[in-house]
Amino acid sequence: MKNVVITGTSRGIGFELAKQFAKKGHQVLALSRNTKPLSNFNHKNITVISVDLSVNSDLNKATDFIKNNWKQVDVLINNAGKLIHKPFADLSSDDFLEVYKVNVFAVAELTKRMIPYLQKGSHVVTISSIGGIQGSLKFPGLAAYSSAKGAVITLSELLAEEYKEAKISFNVLALGAVQTEMLADAFPGYKAPLSASDMANYIYDFSLNGNTFYNGKVLQVSSTNP
Repeated sequence: MKNVVITGTSRGIGFELAKQFAKKGHQVLALSRNTKPLSNFNHKNITVISVDLSVNSDLNKATDFIKNNWKQVDVLINNAGKLIHKPFADLSSDDFLEVYKVNVFAVAELTKRMIPYLQKGSHVVTISSIGGIQGSLKFPGLAAYSSAKGAVITLSELLAEEYKEAKISFNVLALGAVQTEMLADAFPGYKAPLSASDMANYIYDFSLNGNTFYNGKVLQVSSTNP
């Protein structure tokens, strides 16, 4: 049984991941502003805490829970994401900041707060995007989102190096198109080849076993382009 922290669990991949880990007997700390979906699921292995990841003080709720109940974290999945779809000329500094707060700054801050509870064999998995890969096919309107997803790739590579002596693994999964609410909001009418449940199955297995084979790596997970 593992202790698993997952962000962005109110819908999509994060929601499916939380359910899958719980059903398989693992303990889940689910962090999301909207706690209703998982609260309604009502599984004994899931603790749901309402957290705005862009507010550093809100993260105290997560660290307090772990300190008082778990003492250690085996898997951290930085899944939460923020996407603003606008032409570059229409993006404001506030738009960039809003996207980076969730996709980069929150990942760094939460991971830093988890470090004292991560031990030898722990695995930190950050969900990025194919759009954040240098040289990949890019799409207009995603300047803030894709550049932020590129930033967390480099961050994870650096953390893998910094914590390699502690045997804590950091890897990134750069996902292609997945049929989630966030994708539907940004690209109405587009039909992705994979469902949130399909991708959750892959991430579940990788989170538990991928660190046996990888550290400081980014894996592109897409059956199509994107």
